[in-house]
Amino acid sequence: MRYLFFLVVSFSLAFANAHIFVYHRFDDVRYKSADTTTKELEKQFEYFKSHNYKVVPLEDIVDKLENNQTVPSNWIALTIDDAYKSFYKSGLEVFKKYNYPFSLYVYVEATNRHFGDFMSWDQIKEASKYGSIGLHSYSHPRLQQLSKDEIIEDTKKAYDIFVKKLGFKPTSYAYPYGEYTPEVTKTLKDNFDFRFILNQSTGTVNNDTDKYDMPRIALVGKVNIEHKLRYKSFNVKWYEPKEFPKDGILRRVHAKVDKKYKRLKLYITGEGWRDVDVKDGIVDIPLNIYLKRARTRIMLGSDVFTISNKVLNKIKRKKNVK
Repeated sequence: MRYLFFLVVSFSLAFANAHIFVYHRFDDVRYKSADTTTKELEKQFEYFKSHNYKVVPLEDIVDKLENNQTVPSNWIALTIDDAYKSFYKSGLEVFKKYNYPFSLYVYVEATNRHFGDFMSWDQIKEASKYGSIGLHSYSHPRLQQLSKDEIIEDTKKAYDIFVKKLGFKPTSYAYPYGEYTPEVTKTLKDNFDFRFILNQSTGTVNNDTDKYDMPRIALVGKVNIEHKLRYKSFNVKWYEPKEFPKDGILRRVHAKVDKKYKRLKLYITGEGWRDVDVKDGIVDIPLNIYLKRARTRIMLGSDVFTISNKVLNKIKRKKNVK
């Protein structure tokens, strides 16, 4: 009986894949690549409702991770980046209609300096009655292009203004553009008290998810929500590449997976999918690919939906001006 119980628990852990989605603009036809119409939003929410998905506060998922508890596969968390005014004018009413919680991430400079497209502090306070509010940097920089001191300076400036204007501390952070490096993550963890940090890499949350590297799937434009909900996490220990190659040439993909796999799918931005062999749980593929994009995604998985992401961001340090 104990063995049967163990199998049941192990099975549930292996297939626990909660989804975190991210939105940006709502009913803003000027920016179709970042826009979700409220008609589309309601269509997605109806799908969640009719297919037994439970939209929960993001913090509930983090609670499960911190307490080493199974994250239910039917759980969904919804996030909104940048705090565009279109969320307050259009999107918020739909969230209220369905009583769905959300996490709103504030681009502080845009709000503080009254950029036209962005919510005011009063509007953010109003929104906080229905969801949580997190930090999305001060100047919305590409963090991997900043020095450690510059990352700290930008984040502290945003943090201090956020606390002054809203009266509470942000407990979470979303990377601008979803881009980061291990050094960026370490800098934020070492210098600020964020409970968790979000990226924007396709994937799901299971019991192996690092709460400082939580994946989110973008829902912009007209999407097939059933398709998006098919994604699951695939456990991979990545050895190479560790970072974007300095000369731009990807020479090797080296990773460890479960020994039961003999063949996997590998995706590289600009190259598409290919089948690769696995030997005793090791993927080791020699390559000679010039990476044309500053943001390159490498995915490895048992199929195109069950994947692990490795995102490489090209580092372009700003030159010091004397």
